Amino acid sequence: MLYSAAGGNTSPWASRHLIRFAIGVALMLTIAFVGIQHCFKVSYFAYALCFILLIIVELVGSGTGATRWLDIGIMRLQPSELMKVALILALARLLHNASIESSNRIHVLGPAILMILAPSALVLRQPDLGTAMLIVIGGIVLLFLGGVALRKFGIAAAVACVVAPIAWFMLHDYQRSRILTFLQPDKDPLGAGYHIIQSFIAMGSGGLFGKGWLKGTQSQLSFLPEKHTDFVFTMLGEELGLAGCVFVLVLFAVTIFRLYRIGLLAEARFTRLVALGVATTLFLYVFINVAMVMGLMPVVGVPLPFISFGGTAMLTLQVGLGVALAGAIDLKNPLQNMR
Repeated sequence: MLYSAAGGNTSPWASRHLIRFAIGVALMLTIAFVGIQHCFKVSYFAYALCFILLIIVELVGSGTGATRWLDIGIMRLQPSELMKVALILALARLLHNASIESSNRIHVLGPAILMILAPSALVLRQPDLGTAMLIVIGGIVLLFLGGVALRKFGIAAAVACVVAPIAWFMLHDYQRSRILTFLQPDKDPLGAGYHIIQSFIAMGSGGLFGKGWLKGTQSQLSFLPEKHTDFVFTMLGEELGLAGCVFVLVLFAVTIFRLYRIGLLAEARFTRLVALGVATTLFLYVFINVAMVMGLMPVVGVPLPFISFGGTAMLTLQVGLGVALAGAIDLKNPLQNMR
């Protein structure tokens, strides 16, 4: 898809993406064979490091329109992506050390909520609403899987409903515009609604089997914006059709199912929560991106895992898969003596 997005060239996206993918696979396998015990030991350190990087982004970060990256010479690092997996590791360790009953008590629930909200607030300041939403939703799902009572979520939902009108006025103009465009995309077809209208045209014109690889008119003639990142699934639908889209979604579904299987078979609570947390994060990436390009959600900056161009998001998910694989290799390890 990235080769096609560049008009049949490996540069500038496909070759770089392939190199990053190879590095990510090596990192994933290394983590898998290092062992789940070591992942457990470094979980708090990983969270603290990512949080410090988010603070550094706030001070000296770079970006166009949004300050999200750190330039480290060989690459641009996006710490907000790394935080998604670091939060899963840290929350899983916190809940592993607590019983299901104590998960509802303030000495566990308080730090857990703070661990979710603190990085989310920093990411919102960048501003990056999509990533902040993924961090919050991922954290909430892990608390639910960790045994937090449903009434706690009911209270949180009630508070969110009260705060929502205030939050609307705190959004940036372009964020409010995206939500309004989602509700009425034809209102500004050459402005705010351009992205999603072009996505509709490209996706719908693909038909059952698509126009053929490298033959998509909307993508090859550059009517489709961000075709190598956020809207790569639209280009896939135009060139490979419904059949290609379903094939890719089935691959994602199999991967997510395998992750849930690891979580359900694991004896250690840490392993179970990490595998289920990574599965949920992968699902959210796929669901939000696909729903976004089909007009079922407002446009937010969420890439399609492993296919959209972007190094940090892909490496983050590969790290998460590595930890889940480490748990799969040692499913019967209860980690009882780990604190």
